[in-house]
Amino acid sequence: MSLKAARLKDEKFIAEVEQYIHDEKQFHLWWLGQSGYLLLWQGTRILLDPYLSDSLTKKYANTDKPHIRISERVVDPKMLTNISIVTSSHNHTDHLDGETLIPLIKNNPGIVFIIPEANRDFVTERVQMPKGFPIGLTDGKTISVGDFLFHGIPAKHNEIERDDEGNCKFMGYVIRFGNWSIYHSGDSLWYEGMEELLMPFHIDVALLPINGNDPARGVAGNLSAGEAAALGKAIRAAVVIPCHYDMFAFNTGDKKDFEMEAKKIGQPCLILEQGGHFSSSYYDSN
Repeated sequence: MSLKAARLKDEKFIAEVEQYIHDEKQFHLWWLGQSGYLLLWQGTRILLDPYLSDSLTKKYANTDKPHIRISERVVDPKMLTNISIVTSSHNHTDHLDGETLIPLIKNNPGIVFIIPEANRDFVTERVQMPKGFPIGLTDGKTISVGDFLFHGIPAKHNEIERDDEGNCKFMGYVIRFGNWSIYHSGDSLWYEGMEELLMPFHIDVALLPINGNDPARGVAGNLSAGEAAALGKAIRAAVVIPCHYDMFAFNTGDKKDFEMEAKKIGQPCLILEQGGHFSSSYYDSN
């Protein structure tokens, strides 16, 4: 089976990012596949939940749950340098991938690694770093890194789970910088009170999964296409960009369904190709 082509890969992808390093006005966002993104603002590069390997395909080969990749990898993690911050929203490998994070951390001295505090022991073992290396976050708490604020938002995947100290194991993050707010939900279903938590942030971009919640897959679920559109509308997001589809054949969603559902309810949305680019100049023409 031929893989869906990335818009840009490796050297060409890096070259496009470099074009915007000195842009003082706009922020830039690239989809890396699954729930992974690269955020660039005023020269600072942040990675959100990058999965840039075939570790799951190898792990589940010859099992009853094969993770057959259906899209090309956007960029070799060894090529990603000058990264200031990387996040993991929870412990599932497509959001916490040792084969991505170990070379990334090695090649980016001084990188800040933001994780759910509840997952510290698991995370540090997987990325082979000291227990004190990551910065832990839970819901209702905020971390400041340079000009960026990270606010912890609970995620329900398929439950809102907490450790013995009450820290969330599954997280979303609202990232605030300049006049902007981006919500990266991690993996989550819609839960009671979610809108009230998010509306005060005046979300400019909501990055939401659309692969749905099908127990037959044998994995925890996410928002469906219709739910992602409706949640964006409920929190008054200026634009929703869907994710968590077109990575594995057994666990994907339909971007056309999402686009149709968003159009029905008047929720602005944008579909990115893997390796695709979004700029805040979008708001100047919409």
